[in-house]
Amino acid sequence: MKKLVFAVTNDLNYDQRMIRICTSLAEAGYAITLIGRRWSASPALVPRPFQQKRLSCFFRTGKLSYVEYNLRLFFYLLFKKADAVCAIDLDTILPFYFISKLKRIPRVYDAHELFCEMKEVVTRPRVYKMWKWIERFTVPHFTKGYTVNDAIAAEFYRMYQVSYEVVRNVPVLHPITIPDKPEKYILYQGAVNEGRSFETLIPAMKYVNARLVICGDGNFMQTARQLVKEHGLTDKVIFKGRILPAALREYTRQAWVGVTLFENNGMNNYHSLGNRFFDYIHAALPQLCVDYPAYKEINNKYNIAVLTSDLRSESLAGRLNELLNNKNLYYQLQQNCLQAREAINWQQEEKKLLAFYKNIF
Repeated sequence: MKKLVFAVTNDLNYDQRMIRICTSLAEAGYAITLIGRRWSASPALVPRPFQQKRLSCFFRTGKLSYVEYNLRLFFYLLFKKADAVCAIDLDTILPFYFISKLKRIPRVYDAHELFCEMKEVVTRPRVYKMWKWIERFTVPHFTKGYTVNDAIAAEFYRMYQVSYEVVRNVPVLHPITIPDKPEKYILYQGAVNEGRSFETLIPAMKYVNARLVICGDGNFMQTARQLVKEHGLTDKVIFKGRILPAALREYTRQAWVGVTLFENNGMNNYHSLGNRFFDYIHAALPQLCVDYPAYKEINNKYNIAVLTSDLRSESLAGRLNELLNNKNLYYQLQQNCLQAREAINWQQEEKKLLAFYKNIF
């Protein structure tokens, strides 16, 4: 039985992509260990069909937090038996690079995004310089890897001549029954981070006759809460915090509209293909979505969303009201979601994942 080790910087319970990947590999006969980080508010681990390990750190924020976690990860890996290791995004890549060299085992890079092009990185010159150096130092040596869409794969090839596979962030296909929805609430699920258009989405809710429910947390949460207070929207914008995947699916199933919005402020957002986009499809939930290339390509084929290139508050309010009030449009998009989920699901994506790992040994 081949032993595969993965690592992320979150606390494991909420990482739906890694839960799917590790579950599929475990069920295919691999011995999987997924390493994460224990935070002060981390709930107990949800049992999974693979080993989970959280590393405790003293530093919670800043550069020392990153350095400490990576050092702890390196020494944990040093004494961990593995036949191959997989770094998840740039913030775990250094320990895996050195361990794979030391132990002479295959190394894999799973790039969930263009890390250096995230707003919180690219807008801070010193931070960007540090992460770009790490990327240039390591990624060319990770010749085996995969990412979430064709555009990001093409960008890695352009920068570093590495040919990465594509394994999309799509849910497992489960039977679905569309429930009665007594409240037409709008749902945002995912990281509450910079660059997700909260500066215009929250004020837009003044002109929308529905509540906005936000399920998630992130580096923009404090500012988002302040925006809600400034615009007098305490009763219309509800923060639920992080929700475990099983409960989140129910929030999504009960919602009336989903939102997938990113500012066009860098390649990472422009070439994104967020988990929530597919989660809404699988819940037969019509959504308001940016018209960036990866989303437009899928929507042109299945017509499951209202796309927008205008992120001003007035425009977002108009498009959301259209989804709330235009019954013919809404039910057509809903039926199209039911068809799209049959073609876009984890049962199809995991075939590529399993073929990839079969070929690295």
